[in-house]
Amino acid sequence: MIDLSSIAAGLGGRPVAVFGLGLSGLATVSAFVRAGVSVTAWDDDETKRTQAASEGATISNLALADLSGFAMLVVAPGIPLTHPEPHVVVARAQDAGVEILGDVELLHRVHHGRKTIGITGTNGKSTTTALIGHILNAGGVTASVGGNIGRAALDIELPPKDGVIVLELSSYQLDLCPTFAPDIGVHMNLTPDHLDRHGDMAGYAAAKMRIFRGAGAAIIGVDDEPSRAMFKQVQDTGDRDVYAISVVNAVERGVYVSNGVLFDCMDGEAREIGSVSALTTLPGVHNHQNICAAYIATRLSGLDADTIMNAIKTYPGLPHRQFMTRVINGVAYVNDSKATNADATAKALVCYRNICWIVGGKPKDGGLNGLEPFMDRVRKAFVIGAAMDDFCKWLDNHGVEYVRSETLDRAVNDAHITAQAARGEPGGAGVVLLSPACASFDQFRSFEHRGDEFTKMVMALPEGDKA
Repeated sequence: MIDLSSIAAGLGGRPVAVFGLGLSGLATVSAFVRAGVSVTAWDDDETKRTQAASEGATISNLALADLSGFAMLVVAPGIPLTHPEPHVVVARAQDAGVEILGDVELLHRVHHGRKTIGITGTNGKSTTTALIGHILNAGGVTASVGGNIGRAALDIELPPKDGVIVLELSSYQLDLCPTFAPDIGVHMNLTPDHLDRHGDMAGYAAAKMRIFRGAGAAIIGVDDEPSRAMFKQVQDTGDRDVYAISVVNAVERGVYVSNGVLFDCMDGEAREIGSVSALTTLPGVHNHQNICAAYIATRLSGLDADTIMNAIKTYPGLPHRQFMTRVINGVAYVNDSKATNADATAKALVCYRNICWIVGGKPKDGGLNGLEPFMDRVRKAFVIGAAMDDFCKWLDNHGVEYVRSETLDRAVNDAHITAQAARGEPGGAGVVLLSPACASFDQFRSFEHRGDEFTKMVMALPEGDKA
């Protein structure tokens, strides 16, 4: 856990308020209490309040409290700051002139002296973060990985002075970082998401741009228009060394993939590094973008190309991101529960054919729009959750067969029966793919919970007839 004593020393004995007691909130409570700071905390969930109390926090409803005496309000990333309107606790803190920030900002203010790599983007940031951490550790550079993946920012262990901190950062987390400036900032892509929290694409892009505050290096995907605009903006400031990544075109300075081959032109001259097309734990063109970003970040951290490529080949993959759960009689069962929007699902659909597609949940803006080019890959869709009626209409309009499965357990069973029965048909064995293109909160606690339930259901399926 991160030692916050240096921050505590500057508080003048004033207490700290913590609102939202998920992983990051509880870690914040624990870190401040260990540093001798008085902490008042609140969450609507009684179980989480009990956990915070056991860590030494005073429990009080911050929506009713006088916040003027607090040194700061540390809020969970899920708490609205501006849109659709500020949460009442946020508004009260603003009125009282209390600084509002998040746990990543606190980590930055410790002045720990370690190189920090921050990764953001609509899609691909978790895989890229995990891949960077894997490559660094495999290459002999100790890396601590956390943030929006795995451990909370204040719950990581500081690596040695020559080590690296690798943080996945959502737009919500970046909104809570008034001064955080990673040594290497990575932005993968930008497609419409979380617009209810940011107001519009401009607000969403502005949140992502925070990762490029200050000096250092910037690695930016340039395969979508909003990200190209961000690239130009960062380049024009001149504050950071800027590298482009692409899986569509060659780039002048950066890394790109063409026909499955990785090219390094970080120094301005393209050099063939090797093939990335047959990596089973990093399937699809979208993962080529993740590889490009990880390659540059780890090269800038001191590793050579051979070391990086050898480490990439041993990457084990991440759960819930096109994770091969099981193969039954030649039919693959793939958990892509992390695909919470259409753009993420497109990256899975393009990798397979003869797909029995489990789709649905709590819908995002735009629904399934944009997935039209991939529908010829879908044998049948199995629709679940709050999006079911709208998604079934969309599938009807695009000539895709579907089953109204309603719940995940029914969908897994329906898809299993269909996929196993179709093994002898043209095209052969296919894929049962959970790639919902939706948030999970209508039926599950999180995308991880949804993916874990899918895995349990798939592992319980019978082998059946192998003929």
